[in-house]
Formats: sequence, structure tokens, C-alpha cells
Amino acid sequence: MSLTQSSAGSIASTASVAARRLAVLSNAERNEALTALYEGLLANKDAILAANAKDVALASRAAEDGDLNSSVLKRLDLSRPGKYDDMLQGILSVRDLTDPSGKESTESFVAISTVISQAISSTRVPKSSIQLVQTRDVVSSLLAQDTLIDLVIPRGSNDLVRFVKDNTKIPVLGHADGLCSAYVHHDADLDVSVKVLVDSKTDYPAACNSLETLLVNEAVLRTILPTVAKALVAKGVTLKCDEPSKGALADTLDSVEMSSIVDAVESDYNTEFLDLILAIKTIPASAPGSGVDAAIDHINTHSSKHTDIILTKSKATADYFMSSIDSAGVFWNASTRFADGMRYGFGTEVGISTNKIHSRGPVGLDGLTIYKYLIRGDGHRAGDYFDGVGGKKWKHEALPL
Repeated sequence: MSLTQSSAGSIASTASVAARRLAVLSNAERNEALTALYEGLLANKDAILAANAKDVALASRAAEDGDLNSSVLKRLDLSRPGKYDDMLQGILSVRDLTDPSGKESTESFVAISTVISQAISSTRVPKSSIQLVQTRDVVSSLLAQDTLIDLVIPRGSNDLVRFVKDNTKIPVLGHADGLCSAYVHHDADLDVSVKVLVDSKTDYPAACNSLETLLVNEAVLRTILPTVAKALVAKGVTLKCDEPSKGALADTLDSVEMSSIVDAVESDYNTEFLDLILAIKTIPASAPGSGVDAAIDHINTHSSKHTDIILTKSKATADYFMSSIDSAGVFWNASTRFADGMRYGFGTEVGISTNKIHSRGPVGLDGLTIYKYLIRGDGHRAGDYFDGVGGKKWKHEALPL
């Protein structure tokens, strides 16, 4: 990864040339570069984590001053158990396939890019195939290079993704928000509901597949909701409740637990908190379809089309919900946190797409592949194929690969 101060046009041009050179490298040569990347990042883990710690310290002060979102701080920290090792494993998973950031991260990116640049310099992979852009001004200019850049995959805040989508003609693979919702139907299992909802909200609150809105059928406000609320509050979650759900909890939670219950406002149901905060809304039991239709309407209206779940014992209800929700991922009695490329078995996740194209949901390397049609002939002419006397017929048979 080369550290570059070049113009946007130069960056895009050299990257385009590097991409064509990469296309003709052998599988062994590409794997050699990936192995070098892995070994370099592994050998320099302490130095990279030390640089990352500097970024985290500066970002922590910015968060305390209100200049940085706490979710960005959590994502920035590479010292989280398993995070660095997962990054290394991602490189190996790419290597083992059969041949088919922001200013708050400056120290981390420079440390990582230096290691990557040194690692691939000993291989046939061009250094310009991976470049680190250090200023946001260059990013804006890069977005105008639609004749040289094939695809943009923005990873960062929803403001970043929206900015990219609004300021480029280049195809963008990504999602601006991860507004995930769960609906607890009147026949939901208590133990399953507690396990799934606590995991969905607290496993990693800063992730885009974390639960943000909980829809509760009115019939279980005094049975399932109090137990779920107690478990969430015990994990430090603040619950933003509508009037019916707050009233039900006031009758069952103690005063200490109720200190974590606040009034919801309508905008909460359109908010990706990325924190230990959850909005709760009551679905009337008298609503059509015993409430499931009202839940579906709410989710399809407010959802970011990322991942939504239902908790119910009824397969028929679950199937109806899963068919009706217009999201990339819809789960039955399972945590929203399963919406992840690695967990789907896609290998390294390059992004999550809510676009309605073939690459939707968590996208692995397969989702980035395109078609290239190769025809090997011997003077074949399209004009020889026609209906009638003397015309050749199309076979349209599958060919061995």
C-alpha cells in the first residue's frame, strides 16, 4: 500500500494500470503477495496496535468533547479481542480461495500501509494496486474519476456513505444505515426472545447489524417484555419506550431499573443509535393479522432494508413475515448479528449492500465478480446462423469448463 500525495487522477490512473497487471498474474504470484501481507501484518502487530492506541486516545478525547460519535470510537479500536486476528484470518481466507477511513484513523492507517507496502514490494504485485489516500479533498476528487474507477465500497459512518452516493457517478456498493428491527409476536417463546434480543442489541452495539427498534405485540407487554427489559437493562441498555410499553414496565421493574426507561419520540424509530440504546414500540393486538401486518408495515416504512427479525412459534407467521419484509436479511428466532459475510460462509466480507442488485446483504468476494465472455472460434460468422435453408442452428448447450 503506497502512501500517496498524488492527484486524484494520478491515483485512479495508476490503480487502473495495476488492476490490469494483477489480472495476468498467476494464482501462485497473487498468493505470494497475500502471504507476504499476512506475515508482515503478523510480525508488526505490536507496532500497529501501538499506533492504533494513539488514534484511540485522540478519538476518546474527541468523543468526550462531543466531536466524535462513540460508535466510531468503538469501530476504531483494533485491540478489541479477536479483531486483529480476524483481519489476519481474512487475508488467509482470500489466499486460500480457488482461482476463479477517516481522519481519526491516521496513525493506524499509516502503520498498516507501511507494512503492506514493504510486504508486497518483494512480490510481483504492483505497489500502486493498494494506495492510501490521506486527505478527504482527494477522496472528493476520486469520486469524479468514473472513467477509471469501477466500483466504490464505502466503509464508515452513514454520513460518509450518503456523501459518496450523492457525489459520484461510479457504482456504489454499500448501505447508509443499519436500522435493524425485531418483532415479538403474541406467541413468541420467552427464553428464545430473551436470548435473541439481548444478543442482537448487546453483542456489539456499534455494528450495523445491531438491533435498533423492538416492536412488541400488545398481548405480551406484561409477559415477555418485562423479562426482556430486565435482561437488557442489566447489560446497560437504555430503553426508549412508547406509552403502552413504558406503562407495562412501570408495573414490573424496580425503581433502579426504571431509571433506564425513557420516553420515545417518533424520530427514535428512524434512528440508528449504534449504542446501548433501543427504541420500543407497541403493536396493537387488535391490528389485522394479529399484529403481524402492522409490524410488517412499520418495518417496511422505517427500515433501512438491512436485517429484520421475527420471534414467533408459528412457522406460517414466520414465513409470511419473511416473505413480506423488503430487507436484505430476514430471520426467524435468530439474532440480527448473524448478518455477516464471515458468518454466512462468504469468507472475507467486503461490504454490506442494501441495493436491489445481485450483490445484496453481506457481500464476499464472489459478490464482486462480473462476467467476461470468451469465444474461441475458427472463422465463425454470426451471419451463418439463421432459420431456413442452409442456415446453422444454435445448440445452446452447456459446455464443460
